[in-house]
Amino acid sequence: MLDNIKIRLHYLLPKQGITHLAGWFANKKAGWLTQLAIKAFARVYKVDMNEAKAPEFSAYTTFNEFFIRPLKDDIRPIVSNEHQLALPADGTISQLGNIRTYQLLQAKGHHYTLEALLAGNHQLAEIFRDGQFVTTYLSPKDYHRVHMPCDGLLKEMIYVPGDLFSVNPLTAANVPNLFARNERVICLFDTQFGPMIQILVGATIVGSIEMAWCGTVTPPREGIIKRWTYPEAGATGAISFKKGEEMGRFKLGSTVINLFASNQVQLAGHLSSGSTTRMGELLAQAIIPDEPTDNIS
Repeated sequence: MLDNIKIRLHYLLPKQGITHLAGWFANKKAGWLTQLAIKAFARVYKVDMNEAKAPEFSAYTTFNEFFIRPLKDDIRPIVSNEHQLALPADGTISQLGNIRTYQLLQAKGHHYTLEALLAGNHQLAEIFRDGQFVTTYLSPKDYHRVHMPCDGLLKEMIYVPGDLFSVNPLTAANVPNLFARNERVICLFDTQFGPMIQILVGATIVGSIEMAWCGTVTPPREGIIKRWTYPEAGATGAISFKKGEEMGRFKLGSTVINLFASNQVQLAGHLSSGSTTRMGELLAQAIIPDEPTDNIS
């Protein structure tokens, strides 16, 4: 009963207005009020400040500075094997597994299509047909910077406007096509493991999504799909990343979805729905032709 009420409220609340107001306050230097908000948030969500590069609350002059706080150097070791991919974020695995033709699992009994997630781009969806996907939910207490699972050359970025439903286990189980209807930024990379997509999904109170190469992508929220393409490797303006390097961040946080093409990687056997993730730990391993592909852990 209570869950039904919460879901109905998600549909009725002015999510855009709430998000705009939250973003305004999160960027405001409000002195003692900012400190009060930071301390209350950290207490309610049990934020571990011992991992932060600046563990004292007084180091942060805005709520967003606190929310996207960097971690101490080397506190997240990155898997070093060249055939292994690293988890992109701290959080919890929502779902993962095979893309069955064009279908991804959102929650038990709920699927959505790859083409809908990719804003109707059938050509792009075809690349990832029968591939692998991983959906990682970043809760309020988590570290909210997103990193690269592997070395990659940025080929394309697509901003897709959408709704701003909260993204959590309750909404995933009750809001159809949640990730395909929310605002999101789709990033396509060329990697040694074939094409890879990393998607940052917005949500209620996510004041902005920022990328390492261009800064803030949203807001403003103009209601139109925007697309950027980038040069080939070696050309002027080419943008490449190393495994474990930061590629984006949430103010405030939400969900990351990774897509891999068919027969390129095998997801780590110890990962399942509900698994806790720490950026840099093992996500997957390359499928090397003519070698066994027993489960890895």
